[in-house]
Amino acid sequence: MTWNPHLALLATLSAASMGGCGGPAPQPVEPSSAAEPAAFEADSTVEETLRWQRAVPTDTAWWDVVGEQLAWSLKNVHQLFPTVNIYRDGPVRELAYRLDERIADHLVETPEGPLRFADFLQSEQTTTMGMVILHRGEVVFETYPRMQYYQKPAYWSVTKVLVSAVVSILEDRGLVDVQQPIELYIPDLKESQLAGITVRNLLDMASGIDCSDNYVDFESCYYRFEASMGDAYRTDDSPDNPYDMMIDFDYGYWADQGTGYDYSGINTFLLRWMIEEVTDMPFQDAFTDEIWRHIGAEADASMFAARNGIALEVVIARLRDLARFGLLFSPSYGVVSDRKIVSDRFLDIIVNGGRPELSANARFGPRPADLKHTVYQWDVFDNDDFHKGGWAGQGLLVNAERDYVAAYASYFKDREHSEMSLLPALRQVLDGVYGEDSTSP
Repeated sequence: MTWNPHLALLATLSAASMGGCGGPAPQPVEPSSAAEPAAFEADSTVEETLRWQRAVPTDTAWWDVVGEQLAWSLKNVHQLFPTVNIYRDGPVRELAYRLDERIADHLVETPEGPLRFADFLQSEQTTTMGMVILHRGEVVFETYPRMQYYQKPAYWSVTKVLVSAVVSILEDRGLVDVQQPIELYIPDLKESQLAGITVRNLLDMASGIDCSDNYVDFESCYYRFEASMGDAYRTDDSPDNPYDMMIDFDYGYWADQGTGYDYSGINTFLLRWMIEEVTDMPFQDAFTDEIWRHIGAEADASMFAARNGIALEVVIARLRDLARFGLLFSPSYGVVSDRKIVSDRFLDIIVNGGRPELSANARFGPRPADLKHTVYQWDVFDNDDFHKGGWAGQGLLVNAERDYVAAYASYFKDREHSEMSLLPALRQVLDGVYGEDSTSP
C-alpha cells in the first residue's frame, strides 16, 4: 500500500486504521521537497510487464480477461494502446488531509463475517485497487491496496459524466438546448435513423435506439461500435470509424424515445460528437479547456484512442484527480477551482430533475430499489447520492448535501465476478458516518 508522499498529514492515520492484509501498516511519510523526492515504488517488474504484454488476446477484445491480467491492463492502458491527452495547467491545488478513522473502522458485512471497511478493501472479498474519499473538500480516507498512488487506471463509463458536465456548461451558455434534436447540432445526422432524437433523451439513456451495450456478440450493434473505436475485436467488415457508423447504421428502435431507459454508449458518443461540433475541437481538448486545466490536477489525464486517434469514453487519470473533478459538484468546489464550473442549475437537475418513469420502464431487469432516477448519465439515489460506475468496478460518488466525494477503481476477479461490489459497501459506510443520524466532526 502506498500513500501520498507529498503530504505530512498522513501522520495522523493510526496503524489501527491501516489494518488489513499485506503485512504491518506503513509508517507515516514525511513531507518531501523538490530537492528530496519521496521514494518511488514500481508497480510491476520488467518480467511482469513482458508477461502481460505478451498475454494480450489476439482473438477477442483486449479487455476480455479477468484477475491479475485485467488489473494490470486497466492500470497500463497507455502501454497497450494509443491515447490522447487531457491537459492540466497552473499550480496543483493540494488536498488537505483530515483522516477520519470512523470510515476505516466502520463494519461491512461480508461472507467472511463483519470486516472493518479498511480491512474489507484489503481483503480477498474485493479487488479494490484504490479509493479516495473527500469530505468538505478534505481527504478523510485514502488507500491503494493493489496499485500505486501515482498510477492512472482506466475508468470506463465513469467518463460519461465528464461528457455530460461539458454539455451542461454549453447549456449554461445558451450554446445547446437539450430539448432540440441532435441533428440540429450534427447536420450529418439529418438523414440518419438518429434524426429526431432529442439531446435530453440521449443524456438520460432514453433514446429508444436498439443498441444496448453488448460485450459478447461480435455482430451486435454495440460491439460493432466498439470495434469502430478499436476497443473490441475487429473483423474485415467492422466499421472504419464511429462517425460514419452513426450516419449509416440500421439501428431500429426498442421503444419510442423518452419512454424507457436502456443503457448504451452510443448515446454518450453522440453527445461527445455534439460537443465537438459546437466547440470545433476534439472532445478531449474541449474537456481540457472547460474543466481539467481549471481544477489544479496533479497530472495530465488521457483517453483511450486506439483507432484513428478517436477518443473512446474511457478516461485514464489519478484517483485524486478524479476526486477533484467530483468536488466540482459539491459545496467545496472552491478547494480546486476559483470559479463555479458546475452550475447550481445543473446540480438541481441532477438531484431533482430526473424522470423516474424511465427507470420504471428499464429495458433489462429491475433497477436498484432505492434509485430515484437516472439523469444526465448519473444514477441518483433516494438519499441524493449520485453515482457513475464503470465496467469492471470503477466509480465516482457524490453527495452535494452531505459534501462528500468518493472515487475508486477495481476489476473483475474471475468470470463469475465473485468479488463484492464496492458501491453498496461504500454507500453504507458513508451513510453511517455522514448521514442524517450521524454526528459529523
